[in-house]
Amino acid sequence: MNMSRAEERSRERLVVVGGDAAGMSAASQARRLRGPDELEIVAFERGHFTSYSACGIPYWVGGDVPERDRLIARSPEEHRARDIDLRMRTEVVEIDAEGSRVRARDLDSGTESWTAYDKLVIATGARPIRPDLPGVDAPGVHGVQTLDDGQALLDTLTATEGRRAVVVGAGYIGVEMAEALINRGYEVTVVNRGKEPMSTLDPDMGRLVHKAMEGLGITMVDDAEVTALRTGADGRVRAVVTEDAEYPADVVVLGIGVRPETGLAKAAGLPLGDHGGLLTDLSLRVRGHENIWAGGDCVEVLDLVSGRQRHIPLGTHANKHGQIIGANVGGGYATFPGVVGTAVSKVCDLEIARTGLREKDADRAGLQYVTVTIESTSRAGYYPGAALMTVKMLAERRTGRLLGVQIVGREGAGKRVDIAAVALTAGMTVEQMTALDLGYAPPFSPVWDPILVAARKATAAVRAGAS
Repeated sequence: MNMSRAEERSRERLVVVGGDAAGMSAASQARRLRGPDELEIVAFERGHFTSYSACGIPYWVGGDVPERDRLIARSPEEHRARDIDLRMRTEVVEIDAEGSRVRARDLDSGTESWTAYDKLVIATGARPIRPDLPGVDAPGVHGVQTLDDGQALLDTLTATEGRRAVVVGAGYIGVEMAEALINRGYEVTVVNRGKEPMSTLDPDMGRLVHKAMEGLGITMVDDAEVTALRTGADGRVRAVVTEDAEYPADVVVLGIGVRPETGLAKAAGLPLGDHGGLLTDLSLRVRGHENIWAGGDCVEVLDLVSGRQRHIPLGTHANKHGQIIGANVGGGYATFPGVVGTAVSKVCDLEIARTGLREKDADRAGLQYVTVTIESTSRAGYYPGAALMTVKMLAERRTGRLLGVQIVGREGAGKRVDIAAVALTAGMTVEQMTALDLGYAPPFSPVWDPILVAARKATAAVRAGAS
């Protein structure tokens, strides 16, 4: 499209920092609403890939997904074909909020330039936590957050002759990477500073995950603090060292978690919350800045159950944020009310899910509550393939309001958490949940679904506490 300089100057310019889920969803949605004659869109991405599923990286590394490109929803060329000026391998190194401009560096040439904006979207994501330990930057030590990270890990796995892997951390990333490495034939040790894996669960539910992982041949080391990563004469990592032991390693994966990537925002004076994420209003506009929006893993969101701000880095949120930002930038209107903290994962055939508050979350929020734990099956007990699952439910004392649900089990367990997520969003009580008209047939559920069994038991606990 050929435009005169006068016409180009009359257009608004949207600048997007970050080319993955939130950033490119925002750019694409804005483009749907406003054509290139009205809105110029410039997007900066420091990596080699755009619009990909970071959540799929462990399954690509483990071989369940055979090709990297299957994780890519839209290539840079596809974005450019929609009149989005996407600049790859270009890192924004400064945001001048007062001057409404960003300074970007071409990572291949090293050249820098300023780009003015009328509207800015910050979608810088999150970065893997990399502890300040001796040897942490040695070859063979990997964080896994981007496709570039995943490719680097695969290159190491291909080039390494040894078959011993140590995963540091036992959250979602650590557990999923442990499975990926088991699938690739490695001897896997998981070193975790917590008393049980999966700190997103209460310890009693995390204990079930621990036992199942050991049953899969994974060596679990809990309540252990890593003090160093020992290297060999060639400089490559050779072992993970704790206060009490040393665990040989040909490759180390850091699965400690992530933090919001908000260094740029902080330097620009933009408001950050207690967890280091950007603070926005319901439209995802950065607080106090009329023409700046932010979304994805770099922001904090409202927890609808506790009423507090939280940092919950999930692709589901990032894509929703992008759609909402794009609608607002494009002249429409949309809001993001908050989350209930739903997440699901697996390690081999074990499914792990949670939504709402853990016990310590409820304690921090000053809530009084009851807890119940039940065991049930995924199908009618007499139907082939029925598998055990454990459901833990928290309800507010006296009111009976549902506060949280955790599920650990085999096939058919994980996605049941969605029932609880809807109930939490609707503010239902556990007694109201007992009347939910859920689908039933022996291949899919017992007559009383496990979620409803837990709700009945929680209702009785609430009533007992009120008497």
